Amino acid sequence: MFSYELTDKKLIVRLEGEIDHHSVYSARERIDELLFELRPQVLMFDLSGTSFMDSSGLGLILGRYRKCTQLGIEVVLSSLNPHTKKLVATAGIEKFIKIINDGHTQDAV
Repeated sequence: MFSYELTDKKLIVRLEGEIDHHSVYSARERIDELLFELRPQVLMFDLSGTSFMDSSGLGLILGRYRKCTQLGIEVVLSSLNPHTKKLVATAGIEKFIKIINDGHTQDAV
């Protein structure tokens, strides 16, 4: 479901496969543990390996965004495929979370 690495105070979480209500529970708990244990400056969700995401995946991202805001951690989304890009745009997430795709950055407002 996901893998992670910490590099230069950046926690990179690679979400993989289908991100739906069946898969987000354990990911949510583990990512929260990592945020409190590692205290990164940035949490980056790498969505390059995501084949499907529904509203549960958005909830996973938005819930971590809320926690990160409280902890002073910046949240970034990267490598969105066409499906996740459309889902994120429909939800309006790009208005407050930085999105990086193919070397291009879309800054949050």
